[in-house]
Amino acid sequence: MFENIQTMRMAAAMAAHAGTRQAVVAQNIANADTPGYIARDVTAFADLVHQDAGGFHVRATRTSHLQGRMNPLHPEISEDESAATNPNKNGVILEDEMLKAVEVKRQHDRALAIYRSGLMVLRSSLGRG
Repeated sequence: MFENIQTMRMAAAMAAHAGTRQAVVAQNIANADTPGYIARDVTAFADLVHQDAGGFHVRATRTSHLQGRMNPLHPEISEDESAATNPNKNGVILEDEMLKAVEVKRQHDRALAIYRSGLMVLRSSLGRG
């Protein structure tokens, strides 16, 4: 029932994206001392959702429409080219990774807040709130 509501799907996709990004950040931190490791990051959730099509946003009415080039449930993981390298050719900067971890936590908390708010609206509309 809840998967048919756009707000609930968006909140679930945002939470899934946050989980994927947290895994990538954790992998970067775990490889902070690995020689030659290049830091990776995930495409921003806003970039995945708001694909600009000449000023118009295409509305997907079926789940099969979301299987285009970018899917919020499967974000693209790419190497972070902007990361400075250490003498051992490692591109992980721990301070940046910690800031990314904070961003991920905020995104996940925001997704849960949206989901809770949607549930409260549903309960109120059913007269159970």
